[in-house]
Amino acid sequence: MLDVRRLRVLREVARRSSFSGAAEALGYTQSAVSQQVAALEREVGVPLLDRHRGVRPTGAGEVLLRHADGILARVADAEAELLALRGGDAGTLRVVAFPTAGATVLPPAIAAFRASYPGVELSLVPMEVPDGRAALEAGECDLALLVEDPDDPGWSARGSALEDPFVRTHLLDDRMNVMLPAGHALAGRRRIRLDELRDEPWILGRRDYVPDEAIFDRACRRAGFEPQMAFESDDYLAIQGFVAAGVGVALAPDMSIVSLRDDVVVRDLEQPPYRRVVAAVDGRAWRSPAVDAMLELVEAASTEFAGRVARRRDPRSPDEHVRTPATG
Repeated sequence: MLDVRRLRVLREVARRSSFSGAAEALGYTQSAVSQQVAALEREVGVPLLDRHRGVRPTGAGEVLLRHADGILARVADAEAELLALRGGDAGTLRVVAFPTAGATVLPPAIAAFRASYPGVELSLVPMEVPDGRAALEAGECDLALLVEDPDDPGWSARGSALEDPFVRTHLLDDRMNVMLPAGHALAGRRRIRLDELRDEPWILGRRDYVPDEAIFDRACRRAGFEPQMAFESDDYLAIQGFVAAGVGVALAPDMSIVSLRDDVVVRDLEQPPYRRVVAAVDGRAWRSPAVDAMLELVEAASTEFAGRVARRRDPRSPDEHVRTPATG
């Protein structure tokens, strides 16, 4: 295999027709230049320079030098790209996220990332939690935003054939609210106890997509009743429609209610259940600086989102969390 450093020395000697000139240009001693060329000739098995009539390439030297510029240019390109990659300024970053994360914490994080790292090719694919986990486990993404059940850490790992290899960063606790039709008898209240809704039919996210139903079941048992399930859906916008139509009431995590219909209201629950939102990477895989940069930005965006939610919940805030129709 050709030694690239020796190839660079050969090119410099041929350009200057001089060992001493090449030594000066490269910052080597003349003896070191001679040794590098001699070693390269041993590698290829034929003389590369004719030293008897000045210093000129032999036929074999001409062949090798015809390729030298291209080889060295490709090496320089590779070195530059690797340097940029090491600094987080190049390469690819593949992110997957459950849909409500894609609508809340990811947009500002992605905007900030693109501004700081324009050389990184960034992709975002919305995926429900089981699919996002599978993509991360299979090496098909670099960073996954997932939802977990705080009382059942193994929830998102179910169906996995592998021992959990993930390294998680806790982003926020996505607190549950209750969503009611605008004309509901309790719609005028700011905060509701879960047991006050014991006789209501409920609409919830699908158990195999999110842990919301299991979290809700436990909360209902603590409140002393078994909930009546009316419908399951994996689409929170559709759930709003069912609530507005009077099919039932629903739990709605904070991340799902950034956009709300006028004919439904959202109310705080006393002792609300919550789901845990995490950013996960595969601890077995190489982690590029771009992953760490995006992780920091997602953490910052999550903190900002949680702060906005807390301010809306503050009864002293003009933008309090209670959302009502126009009678507000």
